Amino acid sequence: MSVAESQSESASEPEVRTPLGALRGSREAGVAVFRGIPFAEPPVGELRFAAPRPVRGWDGVRPAVSYGPPPPQAGAFGMDALSQDAAADDWLTLNVWSPEPDPGAGLPVMVWIHGGAYTIGMSSLPEYDGGRLARDGGVVVVTFNYRLGIEGFAQLEGAPANRGLLDQVAALEWVRDNIRAFGGDPDRVTVFGESAGAGSVAALLAMDRAAGLFRRAVAQSVQGTFFSPELAADIAAACASELSLRPTVADLSTVPAASLPAASDAVMAKMAGFEKRWGPLAHTSIPISPVVDGDVLPRTPWQALAEGAGRDIELLVGHTRDEYRLFTALDGMLGMVTNEQAQSALTAFAPGPDGARRYRDAFPAAGPDELYELVNSDWLFRMPSLHLAKAQTASGGRAYVNELTWPAPGMGGALGACHGLDVPLVFGNLTRGQVSMLIGEEPSQEAETLSARMRTAWTAFAAHGDPGWPAYDAEQRLVQLFDTRPSVTAYPEEASRLLWQDHTFPALPLRAGGG
Repeated sequence: MSVAESQSESASEPEVRTPLGALRGSREAGVAVFRGIPFAEPPVGELRFAAPRPVRGWDGVRPAVSYGPPPPQAGAFGMDALSQDAAADDWLTLNVWSPEPDPGAGLPVMVWIHGGAYTIGMSSLPEYDGGRLARDGGVVVVTFNYRLGIEGFAQLEGAPANRGLLDQVAALEWVRDNIRAFGGDPDRVTVFGESAGAGSVAALLAMDRAAGLFRRAVAQSVQGTFFSPELAADIAAACASELSLRPTVADLSTVPAASLPAASDAVMAKMAGFEKRWGPLAHTSIPISPVVDGDVLPRTPWQALAEGAGRDIELLVGHTRDEYRLFTALDGMLGMVTNEQAQSALTAFAPGPDGARRYRDAFPAAGPDELYELVNSDWLFRMPSLHLAKAQTASGGRAYVNELTWPAPGMGGALGACHGLDVPLVFGNLTRGQVSMLIGEEPSQEAETLSARMRTAWTAFAAHGDPGWPAYDAEQRLVQLFDTRPSVTAYPEEASRLLWQDHTFPALPLRAGGG
């Protein structure tokens, strides 16, 4: 082999040497990519339902060209079929994209936490490929898997709470200790996530264990469900009873990990029957969420930030205008919501004892479809996101707020600016994975321009702490609207803001005496 050939092969197969050992990746479109890197020991055997244990190092050069296997998945969207390899148990792996894998490069680092209602999702989805974001933004991008569902979040006797959040902390500790080898600056780490990933970002802001592991945070469409220990224990008992077991590590360890999500799926299918005990949660399909246990997660994110927990962390937070439209469509209810269904949603979710009437008064022209989507959007995503910024600024911290108002062109424009639309725009992956439902088969120039604008804002924030518009404050409440013609304006969802301004977003309780 000639010297030129040797150099060409070396360039196409980049190598880095981390404190744990050497890794050989691949080069794709000018970016060095390393996939399937373990950041913790496989959480199986004696480590199942335990806090993550640091991964051991290795000798020689370890190939890092394939994604690690996903953790067990719930059945939504057929995700369970993607995690049926019973022999694959090394779920806790991560992936790195770097435009300059040189220890002296000192590039900003962006660590992505995927969403999926804490029950589905994996870093190997093509929508989360970090190549374009890394190349165009001059940042190192990291994505990773964490335990989901019962494995990661159920309140079990004999197990620490919030194991999925502890996995996220372990991934960030790996970044702190290893990312310099990939060209990243461990002192300029930004965590960013959407939906349950944004709920995770919010939780990390409140966790003592995560202190010092990141400097900036981006929370896109924060999922506002956090459980009290009592509610979480009751849901865990319901899940275990589907298997005729107790909610203990001893009992559930007898169930193969790939079979366990079926139990929470079964509970999800009959959530409405638990209304007396679970309150508004029974009107959702969310049986799994982080637990405000007083230890791993000491307080809700809103309480923690209001008390100054994230004061030194720069925060970028936002939501889409029509958050819940996607779920209305998936449920086959677009244009089909009845007055009774709208009233049921208002009664369940609107804040305060007279919330349903106040919603109708605030939106006098809204029909049942709009009222149904408004209150679901506000309860689950929009107001949790806004209140996170509100809590941050109340304690003297800095927050930037945005709202995506550009309507998705997919499905004939029926989805509006729906939940999840921001993800392909931020990553720049407009033709990968299942995004055609949102973006359309052929991305328009409008979509490409908006994506470039959002990528620039996110990477500028990661690099310098300023996305390019004024910080949010309680008086002016300025936010960036992302649309065909972006603008900075006062927060536009004023009616909803006023309805929710006194709400505190507590941990969801178990209702006393519910049968």
